[in-house]
Amino acid sequence: MTFSRRTLIKATGLAAATVAAPLKLAYGQTAEFTFKYANNQPPVHPMNVRAKEAVEAIRKETNGRLDIQLFPSNQLGSDTDTLSQLRSGGVEMFNLSGLILATLVPPAALNGLGFAFPNYDTVWRAMDGDVGKYVREQIGKAGLVAMDKIWDNGFRQITTSTKPINTAEDLRGFKIRVPVSPMWTSMFKAFDSAPASINASEMYTALQTKVVDGQENPFAVISNFKLYEVQKFCSITNHMWDGFWTLINRRAWDRLPANVRDIAAKHLNAAAMAERVDVAALNGSLQKDLTARGMVFNTPNTAPFREKLRTAGFFNEWKGKFGDEAWAAMERYTGKLG
Repeated sequence: MTFSRRTLIKATGLAAATVAAPLKLAYGQTAEFTFKYANNQPPVHPMNVRAKEAVEAIRKETNGRLDIQLFPSNQLGSDTDTLSQLRSGGVEMFNLSGLILATLVPPAALNGLGFAFPNYDTVWRAMDGDVGKYVREQIGKAGLVAMDKIWDNGFRQITTSTKPINTAEDLRGFKIRVPVSPMWTSMFKAFDSAPASINASEMYTALQTKVVDGQENPFAVISNFKLYEVQKFCSITNHMWDGFWTLINRRAWDRLPANVRDIAAKHLNAAAMAERVDVAALNGSLQKDLTARGMVFNTPNTAPFREKLRTAGFFNEWKGKFGDEAWAAMERYTGKLG
């Protein structure tokens, strides 16, 4: 299965109706269990395409006992609102960024540590290994269940209107928009940048009016927000990686018979694995599309960026916040950080 920005745009209207509308059961019985499954991505994002396949497979294999209804694009509320609903049981399932989940489970932000993961191979070994296991244990303490496999939200890249970012020194004094999050602000301050916390809805205007000269996001966001209209350069820094955990309300999960839980987990984890492949393909097509729209790409050596964070005390600061156990799990895959 392949995806492109054009496919994403054309299919959004149709897919919104097909994904959001509850599917009728074809098994001659009323579902014993009905779950609402929310996320913040558009209906044709690979996550929703694969999630739709998973819920249909779950419905079929359980003979209609478990009916999971998908609600993409924050239809049930903002991420913060939906997380609250998930905890109360108003929503049974939610795919959520680890960096946003960190407002409830601080160690969930581990995967977003600046310049920690050099490539996808390291990401998947860590998140399918001890780092993911540790984070899931912490999620469990918050009354939620996390599926074993995390979905891909992609590496983040730096775009600018003034110059390509080739060295850590290029970030000195650089006015960059960052999400409203302590980790982003902390990282770019370590580079002696001038980070400005600006909501996504105001990002384009802030770039257009030169309140800031750059921003950082995955390719899909750069494309969907049309940032190529106000940004010239894109530096492939891969400075942070984030993914979506499939979270389930513990009480709702425990109400399911064991065999139904096993079927649901099997298909949800398989869907996450398939989505990872899809996102990798999508990133390739999006880079080509952005190049055609005039963006100029460069790929800097990131080792000096990581060293700058080390000498600036960034890693020691976050080691103190995450704790020794979490840090040790990370360093098994990333090597020495602090």
